[in-house]
Amino acid sequence: MVNENSVTWRDGFKPTFWVANILELFERFAFYGSKAVLAVYLANKIGLGAQVAGSLAGLYSGLIFSLPIIAGTFVDRYGFRKTLMACFAMFCLGYFLIGLGGMELGQGLVNAMGKTTYITSVLVLTAIGGSLIKPCIVGTVAKTSHPDVKALGYSIYYTLVNFGGAIGPLLALQVRENIGIEYVLVMSSLTSLLLLIGTFIFFKEPEGERGNRTLGEVFRDMLLVFRNFRFISFLVIFSGFWIMFWQIFYALPFYATEVLNFEKFELLETVDAWTIILLTVPVTTLVARWRPITAMTIGFALASFCWVIMAGSPTVVATVIGIIVFAFGEATQAPRFYEYVSGLAPKDQVGTFMGFAFLPVAIGSFVGGPLGGWLVQNYLRDTMNPKMMWSIVAGIGFASTALMLLYNIFLVKKETAA
Repeated sequence: MVNENSVTWRDGFKPTFWVANILELFERFAFYGSKAVLAVYLANKIGLGAQVAGSLAGLYSGLIFSLPIIAGTFVDRYGFRKTLMACFAMFCLGYFLIGLGGMELGQGLVNAMGKTTYITSVLVLTAIGGSLIKPCIVGTVAKTSHPDVKALGYSIYYTLVNFGGAIGPLLALQVRENIGIEYVLVMSSLTSLLLLIGTFIFFKEPEGERGNRTLGEVFRDMLLVFRNFRFISFLVIFSGFWIMFWQIFYALPFYATEVLNFEKFELLETVDAWTIILLTVPVTTLVARWRPITAMTIGFALASFCWVIMAGSPTVVATVIGIIVFAFGEATQAPRFYEYVSGLAPKDQVGTFMGFAFLPVAIGSFVGGPLGGWLVQNYLRDTMNPKMMWSIVAGIGFASTALMLLYNIFLVKKETAA
């Protein structure tokens, strides 16, 4: 019997839902397009070297994924539309200034400030703008989806994010090869300008009450979370997965060009996203009855084998197979991660705990950036030993897998028994 009160996907989403998701899709084109070339651009075009470039690229992404914890308060205070416009304005300016550092036109400013100071400043500016996007889009999805189709709404959002991650680097490849690597950043700047205009014209403020948390209350809640040893331990251990993930952007491009002699490194960077798009639904169905901790631990182990495959055979084919294995591990653990985090949260702190869900991504970038630069410098530039480079990354993955097992034994099972 059909429930007459049920809502279909056709009438379960308000028009602003689709506007927000289209904005997110094109923003991801810009973000992942620039991210695909950022480490190589900073190292080779700006001339900072692999180690400094990796550290700055890691700082950039780390800030983007950690600042949303605070950025949500600005969304509550100023609204979704104004915050989105501020985000795209800062993205537009920031991407352009990053690209300007690689142009003849910008050399006077770069030399006056110093390369490292200039690039650090504009990366931080861009990251602050970028941190505003996630609470805006995710919040809009929540407010413009009927409860009966809200899960579908988040699935649409997640799928578009991955499409952005898959297509952005392909667009970057075309721009880099035909115009120049610095113009990939200009492309992202122009895209952000169009998104700013699109938000102004098409985006309508979602209905509903705004939150009223102050920055002081945010920091108070953060302190409460940091006192939860079990939760913080889990987040720190889980960051090991993202340390591995970020090497696809921080170390793989150099490996592709300097070891594999494969200049179209952006193609390799898209393999993970395309595989995730194809695998997420069937793998999620396959492991639906597994405990979240089991799915996450097995996902860790699978992702770790990626680097073993790459260490064993320095070929393009082995690299593609390795990244596919990594994506299989990601698809196994990713959906269960958010389920597990929400289950850890006390009933009156679910929102605060979910705000920390991106913290492992940020920690992974803060650590993975300098690590990637160090690996490239020591095992590709100083000594040509890519096998050792990928073995170290695999070691981090297997160590994290072991820590997940220990976490399950000594924290999860003991607390459950108690």
